[in-house]
Amino acid sequence: MSCVAGYLLGGVLGLFSSSVNPTVPLPDAKPQTAREVFMEMKGTTLSYAKNFALIGALFSSIECTIESYRGKSDWRNGTYAGGISGGLIGLRAGWKAAAFGAAGFAAFSTVIDYYMHHLF
Repeated sequence: MSCVAGYLLGGVLGLFSSSVNPTVPLPDAKPQTAREVFMEMKGTTLSYAKNFALIGALFSSIECTIESYRGKSDWRNGTYAGGISGGLIGLRAGWKAAAFGAAGFAAFSTVIDYYMHHLF
């Protein structure tokens, strides 16, 4: 479910991002046709959708694994999963980025988990 929801949310954000991203042509370049603009929008939308789907699938699979291993369903599962997911995502840019990604994703996951469990 998180993979599909991530794909849909990423598609919406990608469509929005591609619509507000200005394309400044070179002075001697011919203007883009509507077809070229739509093809560029499609590429951006699909790219965002795939990335969000992968992040959703990564986070939910790690959270499910942690919950199964611990045998508990509490706020720590999301925090641990966020830390591992953020670390894995940031690892491509180095150890420092992995540490910041882990901390940021864990904090975000904790806040969202708290919000979802206490307000709903």
